[in-house]
Amino acid sequence: MTADGPIAIVAEDEAPQRAALLSMLADAWPELSSVSACEDGIAALQAVAELRPAVAFLDIRMPGVSGLDVARSVVAAGGLVVFTTAYDAYAIRAFEAGAVDYLLKPVQPAHLARAVARLRERLDARDGEDDLQARVDQLEAALRPNGDRQVRWISASVGDSVRMIGIDEVLYFQAQDKYVRVVTADAEAVIRTPLKDLLAGLDPDTFWQVHRGVVVRVAAIDRVRKDELGKWQLCLRDRQESLPVSGAFLHRFRGM
Repeated sequence: MTADGPIAIVAEDEAPQRAALLSMLADAWPELSSVSACEDGIAALQAVAELRPAVAFLDIRMPGVSGLDVARSVVAAGGLVVFTTAYDAYAIRAFEAGAVDYLLKPVQPAHLARAVARLRERLDARDGEDDLQARVDQLEAALRPNGDRQVRWISASVGDSVRMIGIDEVLYFQAQDKYVRVVTADAEAVIRTPLKDLLAGLDPDTFWQVHRGVVVRVAAIDRVRKDELGKWQLCLRDRQESLPVSGAFLHRFRGM
């Protein structure tokens, strides 16, 4: 490994497979400056926050936090992802359709070498236009046979760092220029995922769209009132600011 090469993480909850992948990766990509081994999704999230790896090899299914959740954090930090999976041929088609690199378990050295070659090319050609977050979202949707996916974690930018926010913490989302604000009771962050795409992954009984640019947690709503200009405003229980409500969504509040 070299001092100035890319940093990688390997997240795999089964120790023998993790050790085998680390050994093969050392042979396939000796130029890596370091490789951090993670035994579950939580450890992988911590490694992403601390190391900001250029590449991550992630098991799709891990205890606590899935590889898909970790992938969002990796991509938000500017990294690339390769998933390892034991899924059958039907599910593999979802990976191919999502244009996300994958390795079928048990990982073979020749397959890893091809993945490494693709990663090197992509690292050399990065131009900032590759929307990998959207690809991860598409992949998750494709892996669910009924197409129903629920967002559980939000990987959001806070200054120079990336924070993982549990969906249960979020009070509301608000579109703002090219970003979407993610607001909790005591903090806020920004993401690039468009509000309409985000809305598709939210529980409609938990989050309501109240304006073309606002989606709010129902339990966080205190009241809706008219301001001095006759426009409807939504007041929250745990925040002092008010949010706009469009006439098209006022029917949600009848009887409140």
